Amino acid sequence: MNPAGGPLGGRTVVELAGIGPAPFAGMMLGDLGAEVIRIERPTASGEAPPPRAADILNRGKKSVVLDLKKPAGVDAVHAIVERADVLIEGFRPGVAERLGVGPGDVRSRNPQLVYGRMTGWGQDGPLAHTAGHDIGYIALTGALGAIGAAGGPPQVPLNLLGDFGGGATYLVIGVLAALLEADTTGRGQVVDAAIVDGVSHLLAAIHSMLGSGRWADQRGANLLDGAAPFYTVYETADGGHVAVGAIEPKFYAELLRLLDIDRAEAAPGDQYDRDRWPDLRSVLARAFSLRTRDAWAEHFAGTDACVTPVLSLKEAIEHPHLAHRRSLVESHGVLQPGTAPRLDGHATRAPRQAPRPGQDTENVLRDSGLDARGLIEKRIAMRANTD
Repeated sequence: MNPAGGPLGGRTVVELAGIGPAPFAGMMLGDLGAEVIRIERPTASGEAPPPRAADILNRGKKSVVLDLKKPAGVDAVHAIVERADVLIEGFRPGVAERLGVGPGDVRSRNPQLVYGRMTGWGQDGPLAHTAGHDIGYIALTGALGAIGAAGGPPQVPLNLLGDFGGGATYLVIGVLAALLEADTTGRGQVVDAAIVDGVSHLLAAIHSMLGSGRWADQRGANLLDGAAPFYTVYETADGGHVAVGAIEPKFYAELLRLLDIDRAEAAPGDQYDRDRWPDLRSVLARAFSLRTRDAWAEHFAGTDACVTPVLSLKEAIEHPHLAHRRSLVESHGVLQPGTAPRLDGHATRAPRQAPRPGQDTENVLRDSGLDARGLIEKRIAMRANTD
């Protein structure tokens, strides 16, 4: 890998195939320049892989198909990992060990290897071996219970908060920190990234407000959960919505001025009078109902009133700011995120398609000093014998 391709150029990451946060972590490391080798399971005969262009979490990776239930497949992983910097996996605790690719198995051959483990519950604890998904992890941390309108049920924030925010992002942070230490000490380590830990960590500011009496432990009653009339969403004349985030008094005053609201109905000094919040919400809702979403977007453009249109996923790419920064791009006919974050020492690269399953098996095994053709033929023969 050319080091000019990103800050992680020259690093090799082995990803044991899974779903959700671990592949996203691999995508992030690949976007930053690492060579990511995804070890995939053999698929059942006739099973169609996802379209390459839409397989965004695997963009730019190499694909090696190995059967980890066979000794030859496990030996191949060991050989590949000998020249790698990082291995990441998202299995339940104990699965990698049973397959023979746990930390003890691979780090004995490469002591400097950073071994990243991505789970929902973590590697230990009463729930460690229990099945789970994003919604359950964020429910247990209190995050899900804090999201939603007063008197209504909790609202599911897609799977952004758990899988990708508290999960994959923290796995990448841990891997990068362990890589820095490995460069200094020559010793790798195991990174235990649990979604329940990451989401709890993301709640630091909320816990700070809760602990100081500035946050009520209930939905729809706080500054940042939609209760405040100046930090919420309003419907517009066409059924669209705008998001209002005018927290600071000077921004709130600008909001009222641009909405042409009479001071008798809503004065800037009333902003933090919670007893007035229901009335202020009604005044703002009535004002925003008079124009369409796009008309309001144009009206507030370039101001500090902190009003933005609520766009759909497909509309977002057309917004001038996101278009300028290429926060979203269209690659191979598919809408997808650009690279984040940016580093001024490296040019931003266009996304590359995901590989075909197994397309890099022969080359990667050969680079690892293995008889790639022999292993492939052996796998074909074993599959034929079981058909």
